[in-house]
Amino acid sequence: MENKKIIHKFTNNNSNYYTSHKNSTNKEHSYILTFEGRFFTDNNSLKLLYFSWQQLNKQLKKEAKIFLGENDEKLFFIYDIKSKEHLPAESGGTFSDLRFMAANLTIDEAHMTAKAAALINWHKINNFCIKCGSETRQNNDGNIRQCNNKICSYQIFPRLDPAIIVLVTFQDKCLLGRQKKWPDNQFSTIAGFVEPAESLENAVAREVFEETNIMISKIKYHSSQPWPFPSSLMLGFNATATTKEIKLNDNELEQAAWFSKEDLLSGVCKLPPPLSISRALINDWINKAK
Repeated sequence: MENKKIIHKFTNNNSNYYTSHKNSTNKEHSYILTFEGRFFTDNNSLKLLYFSWQQLNKQLKKEAKIFLGENDEKLFFIYDIKSKEHLPAESGGTFSDLRFMAANLTIDEAHMTAKAAALINWHKINNFCIKCGSETRQNNDGNIRQCNNKICSYQIFPRLDPAIIVLVTFQDKCLLGRQKKWPDNQFSTIAGFVEPAESLENAVAREVFEETNIMISKIKYHSSQPWPFPSSLMLGFNATATTKEIKLNDNELEQAAWFSKEDLLSGVCKLPPPLSISRALINDWINKAK
């Protein structure tokens, strides 16, 4: 059965937001559940489980739901439960880490769960108004937080932290690094956050130099990927090295090295997960190098 695309209808304009889904009276409301950052899935397949409001525990407060998007038949919401006792009776599932269950999701579900994870994290760190310090409350089905101080009434909208990720190549090799906390022999592309008043291209060049001492040119955009751990947008690039000697400048990496296509295909090092943008950058380079 073909998956229908989930269309996210939210806009910062309140009237348009309410028009987008509040008037969809004929559509079924479908809920997914999270607990402590994990999603409720089937025990065996780790596929997402969906519930109607009638199936959920009556102790749950409907105003705590967060709107995620819709397709032709359904409106989708996430509900972050505070206790496993709030699970539906005889639900028969388990809570799974998004990184591990990602391979079992459709493309639409991957977008929906990424958004859910990002919004839940955003709510948890915005309980107080950044202007007056008063407590805030969830508003507009979880896509806005509103200051409770009537004099202030400041609205807080979700924010993204832009980060660059780049595959640097030199002749027939690519540059990969590893952090100390990663699994043994795990390597990935160079990445880092964009700083204030910095262009994406400057961020790419700076991060590569700070982490490996490599100078680069021919910086070209590749693709992007939301990374809700907690709220990043990964912006992928390709670049060509103009120097080759590696020096770890800022202690971000434990090791960095040049790898050939043959190295990567032979399993000399462990590569990033298949669904990550870093793996997409590496795979595209391998395929083009064949």
